Amino acid sequence: MLQYKRILLKLSGESLMGGKPYGIDEARLTEYAEQIKEIAEMGIQIGIVIGGGNIFRGLSGTSKGFDRVKGDQMGMLATVINSLALSSALVAAGVKTRVLTAVRMEPIGEFYNKWKAIESMEAGEVVIMSAGTGNPFFTTDTGSSLRGIEIEADVMLKGTRVDGIYTADPEKDPTATKFHDITYDEVLKRGLKVMDLTATCMCKENNLPIIVFDMDTVGNLKKVMQGEEIGTLVHN
Repeated sequence: MLQYKRILLKLSGESLMGGKPYGIDEARLTEYAEQIKEIAEMGIQIGIVIGGGNIFRGLSGTSKGFDRVKGDQMGMLATVINSLALSSALVAAGVKTRVLTAVRMEPIGEFYNKWKAIESMEAGEVVIMSAGTGNPFFTTDTGSSLRGIEIEADVMLKGTRVDGIYTADPEKDPTATKFHDITYDEVLKRGLKVMDLTATCMCKENNLPIIVFDMDTVGNLKKVMQGEEIGTLVHN
C-alpha cells in the first residue's frame, strides 16, 4: 500500500559527491537514479530539488570576500548543474524527466511554474526544480519547502547521510538518541538543525510533513514509500 501519491524529494548537493572531495560522483548519481526509478514505477508523482553544496555554497563564499548576492547566484547555478546531471542519469535509466529553473535559462531548462510542474508529474515525468527560489538569501531547503507546498506534495522527503533526527549530532555525540517522530514546535524549541528556520517555519505554517531519512542506503526510498518506519517524521 502506497503511503503517498505525490512527493517532493530534497537531495543535498554534498551527497552527490559520494566518496569524492568535490563535484559529482557518477556511481552515487546512478544509485540515486535507480532508487528514484524504482518509486516512479510504483506510480508515485515525483518532484525533486537538489542543493549545490558539492560545487559552490553562497554563504561560505561570502566569508571569502564574495558579494552575498553573487555568491548565492553562483550557488543557484550549481543546483542547475546537479539537476542536469541527475536528469541525465534518470534518462539513461529509462525515466522521463523535465528540468525546470527558477530563473530563465532556456534551453537548459524550462522556466518554472506550478501548473507546468504538476502537469508534467501527472504525465509520469520526474520533475527536477532547480535554481532554488531564484532569489538570494534563500537556501535550497527553503526552495524545496516552497516547491513542495506549491506542487501540493503529500510529504517532503529529505534524503541525507544520517538515518533521521537525533537529540544531538550522532557523528559527534555517541549518546545521541533518534526521534521516531517529532513536532515542528519541538524542533524549533530544541533548536534542532533539521533545516534552516525559514524552511522549517514554511513547512509548519503550510502543514507539509517532512521525513528525514538516509538516502545513501540503497532501497530506503522505496521502503519509505511503502510506509516502513525509516527515518524521522516531522509534523504539526
